[in-house]
Amino acid sequence: MKRTLLAIVLISMGLTVRAQNNIPAAAIQIQTAELAAPADKRGASSVYGYSAKGEFILLRKGTNEMICLADDPKIPGLNVACYHKDLEPFMKRGRDLKAEGKTPKEVADIRDHEAKSGWIPMPKQPASLFVYTAKAENFDPMTGTVKDGYLRYVVYIPYATAESTGLPLKPDVPGMPWLMDPGTHRAHIMISPPQPQKN
Repeated sequence: MKRTLLAIVLISMGLTVRAQNNIPAAAIQIQTAELAAPADKRGASSVYGYSAKGEFILLRKGTNEMICLADDPKIPGLNVACYHKDLEPFMKRGRDLKAEGKTPKEVADIRDHEAKSGWIPMPKQPASLFVYTAKAENFDPMTGTVKDGYLRYVVYIPYATAESTGLPLKPDVPGMPWLMDPGTHRAHIMISPPQPQKN
């Protein structure tokens, strides 16, 4: 019995160490997170990522207006983002609700109510978000090496409509700006450049 318990404890410890070893060094997390940022914003942005224990923490306090999020080590592939600091209350509330186990619809509904009530302050002017992704086979999380990454752009304009912006509600051609979620707190311009064709 004692041997069985000891074996279980040792296996659990091994799994914990393995999980912790799958979290890249802070410098690598910062390096890959900033791939989403415009070049002239890198090096001075605030970056959130993960501690060796998997806790979501501030890795670097920045000096400019951008906040970057490192890749989640539990999800295959690369998915990092950088956004204007005025979006942080909205973004943080989403992270907190997700951590509480809320469904995507619940998160959307709660944030909608809280934004309308003024509890979540939304930007008074357009605010940018940049998202950089890569497939699992094209990303080494421990070294930060990425190939064939893809960058898309979002500009939040809360409560904007097709009529107030002149934007279509769907793109006519790849890369054309269009308005998603019009008339809501999360109305935003989507710009998704065409992805390179593989030969």
